[in-house]
Amino acid sequence: MHQVPGQHPQPHGAQRTLPDLLRHFLTGAELRPDELRRLLERADELKAAPLSSDALHRRTVALVFQAPSTRTRTSFEAGVAELGGHPMVLRTEDTQLTRGESVRDTAYILGANAAAIGIRTPSDELVQELAGHAPVPVINMLTALHHPCQALADLMTLREAFGELRGLKLAYVGDGNNVARSLAVVGALAGIELRVAAPDGYQLEQLPGVLLTDDPRQAVAGADAVYTDVWVSMSDNPATTQARRAALAGYRIDDALLNLAAPHAIALHCLPAHPGDEITAEVLYGPRQRIWDQAENRRHAQKALLELLVADQP
Repeated sequence: MHQVPGQHPQPHGAQRTLPDLLRHFLTGAELRPDELRRLLERADELKAAPLSSDALHRRTVALVFQAPSTRTRTSFEAGVAELGGHPMVLRTEDTQLTRGESVRDTAYILGANAAAIGIRTPSDELVQELAGHAPVPVINMLTALHHPCQALADLMTLREAFGELRGLKLAYVGDGNNVARSLAVVGALAGIELRVAAPDGYQLEQLPGVLLTDDPRQAVAGADAVYTDVWVSMSDNPATTQARRAALAGYRIDDALLNLAAPHAIALHCLPAHPGDEITAEVLYGPRQRIWDQAENRRHAQKALLELLVADQP
């Protein structure tokens, strides 16, 4: 995990003693491979027995949402409650950040009242600054560049389907966005072979161990799983919607493309989905997908993450 040596600077008069090593989850790269394996194993246990842990008994987790959310909000809110804690949900208009209060001051206040802070915001810089000042763990619940909590649920879903992660071939087809990036970062820790098919201008930057191609058929050939995401995200400029759909039109997951994968292949999607754009309704609701398992697994994987992060906190 992301470790910050020593103590963070404290506002005058602060009494709280901080841990020597503070752990955050910002990109997924903070995890060691063995930590990731144990986290996924723990997620399986928590899925089998959702009320078996009281790791957050009488503790609060601040959940800050600067963008609308369905899966992230419901999975984190339900997960914190199942761990015995209180989810303090804060929308953009609920904090003084909208009136110019600094991220640093916000970090001090949230950290004084919560055992951990989750934040969903377009700004990676805001998350980094929050983590730089917060006296408690900070979790990136989604930014423009990273979606590491989704990647944890994705790997949990792949383990359920195939058992062993190392050596699995995962094809990502469509916009090389934050989801693709997090799959590359977290998947590499598990030994997954990731192939990303995207057109010019929408491709992921080159990351270690990732095959980049503009040919979806090449990416999908023999793959164990085929993954996609929406073509137009909330953070995208509405003026580019038509151009994005036109550029990505050849990157739709349909039965014909899925047939090029391994016979046992499954389709994955982080949702929300737009049937007819990035995926057909036949695949989205058909027998070869694990998409709705993915959505549920957000809760279980995030509970395991919260346990890991708060374990050593006072």
